[in-house]
Amino acid sequence: MNQRHLLPPGGGPAARSGHRPAAGFAARTVGGLTGRAITVAAGRAAEPGGLRFTERQLYYETCRVLSPGSAFLRGRIAGTPAPVLRLPAFTRALDELGRESVPGLLPPPVAPPARPSRPEGAERSERPEPDLYDYGLPRLLLCQSRSIAGMLLANHIHLEAACPVLAADDALPLDPRMIAALERAGGATVHVLHDASPAGVALPARVRATLGPLSGVRVVSLGLVPRHVASLRLPTGRGPRPGPAGLGALPAALRPGEADWLAGGRFAEVAAVPPARLLRTVLRLTKGPRPPRDSLWSGLRGLRGTGFMTWPAA
Repeated sequence: MNQRHLLPPGGGPAARSGHRPAAGFAARTVGGLTGRAITVAAGRAAEPGGLRFTERQLYYETCRVLSPGSAFLRGRIAGTPAPVLRLPAFTRALDELGRESVPGLLPPPVAPPARPSRPEGAERSERPEPDLYDYGLPRLLLCQSRSIAGMLLANHIHLEAACPVLAADDALPLDPRMIAALERAGGATVHVLHDASPAGVALPARVRATLGPLSGVRVVSLGLVPRHVASLRLPTGRGPRPGPAGLGALPAALRPGEADWLAGGRFAEVAAVPPARLLRTVLRLTKGPRPPRDSLWSGLRGLRGTGFMTWPAA
């Protein structure tokens, strides 16, 4: 920028008049702009057909409204953008706007009550919904995020895909009756939807460990992994670096750049995927027939053994 476009120190209109602009006015202006962006973002998140969405999904949609050009920036994993709006500022603006005034916004999820232990030999009549597990269960979807699981249920993915949707923290370890139903189906698949984070990419292995040596039951990751973050140009964050245990749990089939990205504390959330795209992708991957092993990422033989699947364009 040419130097003549820069005001000298203390040379602005406020300095000449002897008055300083009120900080409160600036804060109110920013808050008002953010509130309007939230309103626009809520309309976009609900398309098409009045979709339901979580608060975190609304946050990322608001970031896309405030920075539309970021969606067209393509680059390496290390170049994925940070959100343009800080989460606390979004939360304050949403509080001022009123959550109840945002159509389609889901309430925060509530953890279910702890499952009572069922003694051995309990009578069939004592079980709630006694026929729920009496049939084969060909597919099951476990979500790392309780909010995302609730969003999928609110948009009836479980009905369209004929696939139960559960939050991993609420479902693991799986009920023995559900495990039996998976095995009874013959060739069942447990899909795992998780963030691109150290804990997220380790979740499929955690699920697989709880299942034990079940014949014919596969555990398949739907993502996210870091390469999805780059291809979808999702905003990313940075948290604490994982310790030795977290690093040791990373899948060996990750590319070196992906492992380094995760080791640096970087992450991206499933909530950053636009709601309509997330629903289409999850429905496509869970509703269709069980994919053959050679339909997974070409050239990534290690991922075929760990169950990772592609995140198709939608």
